Amino acid sequence: MQEVLENQRAGLNINDIRALVQADSKAVNQLILARLSSDVALINELGRYIINSGGKRLRPLLVLLASRACGYQGEHHIELAAVIEFIHTATLLHDDVVDASDLRRGNETANAIWGNETAVLVGDFLYSRSFEMMVSIGSMRVMEILSTTTNVIAEGEVLQLLNCHDPDTTEGLYRDVIRYKTAKLFEASAQLGAVLGKQPEAIEQAMARYGMHLGTAFQLIDDALDYGSSGANIGKNIGDDLAEGKPTLPLIYAMRNGSPGQVKAIRQAIENGGRSHIQPVLEAIESTNAIAYTAQAAQREADTAIEALAELPASPYKEALYGLAEFSVSRSY
Repeated sequence: MQEVLENQRAGLNINDIRALVQADSKAVNQLILARLSSDVALINELGRYIINSGGKRLRPLLVLLASRACGYQGEHHIELAAVIEFIHTATLLHDDVVDASDLRRGNETANAIWGNETAVLVGDFLYSRSFEMMVSIGSMRVMEILSTTTNVIAEGEVLQLLNCHDPDTTEGLYRDVIRYKTAKLFEASAQLGAVLGKQPEAIEQAMARYGMHLGTAFQLIDDALDYGSSGANIGKNIGDDLAEGKPTLPLIYAMRNGSPGQVKAIRQAIENGGRSHIQPVLEAIESTNAIAYTAQAAQREADTAIEALAELPASPYKEALYGLAEFSVSRSY
């Protein structure tokens, strides 16, 4: 299974991509720490813990690359990259409470350390701080995009909750959750770069499409890695999605193509959650090539993302956006 996920395409690697905006990224990190500051000590403590817990920071990286690729020369992309990271972090805090997760990125979750109430309230603080920062940019278009985005993400959270423990969830419903819950923030991150660069509507929408398909590819690989990698690589326990009763694409495909016995085992596992019956589920995923199917679906999304960049002027930043799409499907973590 793992070979499928490590079939790397030629292009810039993630370190090359990060190096291209190294100075901007450093400024984003400094701003994040500065804007986390609060008179409430617990907010400072928990906020710094979650922000510094080893995330890939792909969404703020996307803001920086998209802005530069669209010709932006100012400083507002730094603020928006920090805003995007705050929104993402807030969703993680809330996610972990809803999912009763105790491990993320190889570390204990905030709710496991400080409790659910504190995690939810600090997530709210990060949301409100992000909107405070948006206002300072002084762009109604930026406010429109980000307010819509946070609303759609909230809808995605509810959709996912409705699908949990439901073995009859279709691939279409599963993709709706991805589009709302994950891809929307990637979409906004890329689109904001075009807004800052004052690009025409056609380029703005192309950047939005790029971000949406990139985010979809990223989540599809995340869901494949839940069954096709090691916990040490991805910073979570293998089968976490199954334990939480989440019917992701590897499970949906295996049910569609497995034997009656395999289908029964997967349905029961989704309905009941937990890991007590994970071995027959893993065997069903393996025998039906569900990881390969999921990885191929992710590759199609990455290819579509790359196609959306066709009208963007040539630049090292455009090449980096290609590389980011390739990284989204070639990674093993």
